[in-house]
Amino acid sequence: MRIVLGVGGGIAAYKVASLLRLFTEAGHHVTVIPTEAATRFVGTATWEALSGNPVSNSVFDDVHQVNHVRLGHEADLVVIAPATADLLAKAATGQAGDLLTNTLLMAHGPVLFAPAMHTEMWQHAATRANVETLRGRGAAVLEPATGRLTGADSGPGRLPEPEVIFDAAMALVQGQSDYQLPLAGKTVTISAGGTREPLDPVRFLGNRSSGKQGVALAVAARNAGATVRLLAAHMEVPPPAGVEVVQVETALQLREAAMAAAADSDVVIMSAAVADFRPAEVSNTKIKKRDDTADPVITLVRNPDILQELVERRNIAGAGEGQQLIVGFAAETGDSQGDVRAYAEAKLQRKGCDLLVVNHVGTDKVFGQDTNSVVILSRSGSEPQEAAGTKTEVSAAIISRIGFELNHVSPRA
Repeated sequence: MRIVLGVGGGIAAYKVASLLRLFTEAGHHVTVIPTEAATRFVGTATWEALSGNPVSNSVFDDVHQVNHVRLGHEADLVVIAPATADLLAKAATGQAGDLLTNTLLMAHGPVLFAPAMHTEMWQHAATRANVETLRGRGAAVLEPATGRLTGADSGPGRLPEPEVIFDAAMALVQGQSDYQLPLAGKTVTISAGGTREPLDPVRFLGNRSSGKQGVALAVAARNAGATVRLLAAHMEVPPPAGVEVVQVETALQLREAAMAAAADSDVVIMSAAVADFRPAEVSNTKIKKRDDTADPVITLVRNPDILQELVERRNIAGAGEGQQLIVGFAAETGDSQGDVRAYAEAKLQRKGCDLLVVNHVGTDKVFGQDTNSVVILSRSGSEPQEAAGTKTEVSAAIISRIGFELNHVSPRA
């Protein structure tokens, strides 16, 4: 595939080098066209070395090849990253002052813009109007990520991660000319890992959760265009790039973080393994094992039901018309009183969440493994959905179902 990669003049231009490598390693022929301002951030030598092709931003180079016409005609895909406020404005108004804007006017194939700019620029009425104009003409314009910007500021305006742009670009050329990421513009909070409840400064009550499923969910949500906030309890894997990470340890800390994060979240996914109980008392010193003392007796108290509280708060805040989607996880084992599905169905009704992802756990199942098998139950009464495979594949299925629920299900009562 022949790709034109247009690079705007923003500090995020350095991240586009990674995007270029993703394209070339996938076997695509890439012509890089930086704006003049972009070359102040990353020089043409870098683009030529990574693409293997000559790089220019002038309509007067290689005039005999009529590049300002040819490149747009031949391109199977045009990707603009970072799409600065200036570039979006020029594209929306049809300006053609350099090789890149000429190429945009001549492009016959799909065009993808990946914006990056300061928050106020992105939220300005002029930029929003330019984005709507471009989308109205059939161009795909991603939502920027939220996070640290140039300097000390943070907010929406970060360039989406190269992997996100790559996935969107590939989807765009696979016959999806009206492609839009299913969670674009959405904020998704995901809890992951296992909480630890301290007994003393050395010991704790914990569980076998590795955090792999929660991290895979964060990646899938990020790749679906969402701004992702990961509430990370103890995890055996690192958090992914391009997401906001809030570190927690105990169930009470997770509750506090979840309540704060849910306030501005469109989706909340509680995939963390939260301890049901915690020690009633925590010793300030290590509990000693002495021959002249009796064995310690540890009294446990219940931890709050975070999932149920999130649902209750959502329903109260939404006055019965809440737009927020809440997804719970149920790690179940069957016993003489019932099987996994029966316990899960009862939990779904008790918790009141919109979706419940159920898996059958055991000493050699789910926890710490790279594969998973789940059933997605819906409070709306739709047929259970099964998903199995790697945790990446299972996460993709869950995020796809969430996207469907947000876009096709009426507001929840």
